[in-house]
Amino acid sequence: MRLYIDPGSGSMLLTILIGMTAALAFFVKKLWLWLKFALRGGKTAVQAEKLPYVIFSDSKRYWNVFEPVCDEFERRGIACEYWTMSPDDPALNKAYGHVSCRFIGEDAKAFARLNAMKADICLSTTPGLDVLQWKRSKDTGWYVHIFHAVDDGTMYRMFGLDFYDAVLGCGAFMETKMRRLEEMRHLPPKEFRVVGATFFDTMEKRASEAVRIPHEETTVLVAPSWGPSGILSRYGDAFIDALSATGFRIIIRPHPQSSVSENAMLDALRKKHPETDKLTWNFDNDNYAALDASDLMITDFSGVTFDYTVFFDKPIIYADTSYDKSPYDAAWFDETPWLISVLPKLGRQLKTEDFPKLQEIIESVIADTTYVEGRREIREMVWTNRGKAAENIVDYLTEKRTQLCEARAAAQKTEET
Repeated sequence: MRLYIDPGSGSMLLTILIGMTAALAFFVKKLWLWLKFALRGGKTAVQAEKLPYVIFSDSKRYWNVFEPVCDEFERRGIACEYWTMSPDDPALNKAYGHVSCRFIGEDAKAFARLNAMKADICLSTTPGLDVLQWKRSKDTGWYVHIFHAVDDGTMYRMFGLDFYDAVLGCGAFMETKMRRLEEMRHLPPKEFRVVGATFFDTMEKRASEAVRIPHEETTVLVAPSWGPSGILSRYGDAFIDALSATGFRIIIRPHPQSSVSENAMLDALRKKHPETDKLTWNFDNDNYAALDASDLMITDFSGVTFDYTVFFDKPIIYADTSYDKSPYDAAWFDETPWLISVLPKLGRQLKTEDFPKLQEIIESVIADTTYVEGRREIREMVWTNRGKAAENIVDYLTEKRTQLCEARAAAQKTEET
């Protein structure tokens, strides 16, 4: 007797297998971090009092997301703590009166503190809560996710948002697939509110204060994502050779995670393609200068696409990297991930056979006005509540804490009677 599995079920079984493999990998990583922490004699500070609000950031590069929120807490005179895993986070230099910014350590030390956190509400842009080494604390009442870039959440590694209580987004388009994932995984529905995009608001404020430095030489920025589907991993030498042959000024800005997860690949490329007066490797924490200094960006499926097209209103070329969605929540859907589906409205696709004529393609895309309307359409979709994101976020957090405190008081009263 032959067993038959239809293609849909087979795909789902494969997805589940991938998820189980990822979970095992995360467990092994967590165990290793715990052993390192224990062997070093590490101790976790005991938190005495329950905090009303904790903002957690796993990297200093997300300060552009959280600074407006911290500023809004400060403006209202509301006590809040900002916890960071970066010892050189710009937040640590801020002189706040009501917001306390703290470095909580790195790796296992930081997660040990997070896992024992006592707070009414925790706001974070870090996916993988209760999946990776960061576990929900029994002494924290409500976990809220906020995005650090434009996406609908399906480009996160699998189960990225499953165990958050609420998600704050920059546009209504983000809710659809989140709800579908909840149904498929039999999860309770999360609260969702469209608040805006603090990272866009931050750039707008910065642009209003900045002095623009004009440049005459055509400048191309390469800003890919990381991993095996990224431009540098997929095309490497051939791509950089084709870029160099254009004669344009080239800025290559690898994704920050590349320096962590694929450093050997980067080292090999940098050795073969050292910096010249025409080629620069950019590893700045802040991407604003590189985005501002270029005329066109070549990317793949990186979220920086929207910083460039939505805010700077500049054209892109996106590489055909045959995106492998199997490690991501996008694997649960047959359709193309939202981020990739809108790329044709923002620029032209680049294939390997186009490499010999890359100079001509770059010049034509810079001059082409047909993508202006597409950029306007996407801008309206993803940058809602312009300039009001921080205010809306703090409104949500304070309203939610009031609800939590009232529910807690009611439960206590019931127990007493």
